[in-house]
Amino acid sequence: MKTASATEPPVRDYTGADAWSLTGVIARLRRVLRSSVRQEFPWESLPMAQVEVMQRLAEEPGIGVSDLADRQRLATNTVSNLVQQMVTAGLVERTPRPGDRRAANLSLTQSGTEILAAWQAANDRRLGQALERLPRAYRNAIENAVPALAALAALLESDDKSQNRDQDRQNGTRP
Repeated sequence: MKTASATEPPVRDYTGADAWSLTGVIARLRRVLRSSVRQEFPWESLPMAQVEVMQRLAEEPGIGVSDLADRQRLATNTVSNLVQQMVTAGLVERTPRPGDRRAANLSLTQSGTEILAAWQAANDRRLGQALERLPRAYRNAIENAVPALAALAALLESDDKSQNRDQDRQNGTRP
């Protein structure tokens, strides 16, 4: 353990087994939630990649394909193909970006919004039912951990962006 200061508690070194344990729990939670929601939403009809794009479009309506690809950590052509599938399915709409005929703004259609809401409600039910069966101390610990986990995710996203910028500069692809 590392010592932060005389007034702060010691800080654990989260490398190796500790980091792997956190990663394993997060992956396991994601997998079990995804599989349990398949009862209401067959996997073939709503792939997780589409759910993640719909969640991002709900948070950032009007985003373009390139920015969406950056935020989702996917190749632009992968996102472009995914968006095209979702446009064809009536989940997403493209509107021309003013001043740039080659670019488009993306947003959820009414159908996309309704499907995402139903998918989120199914997740909420599943997670809520499981949380109710946990002891109160665990529920409180999970509730208290959510802001810290969100901050951790934001930090990791920020680190990824910084590393990508540094790599682009080294490769001469960004000023």
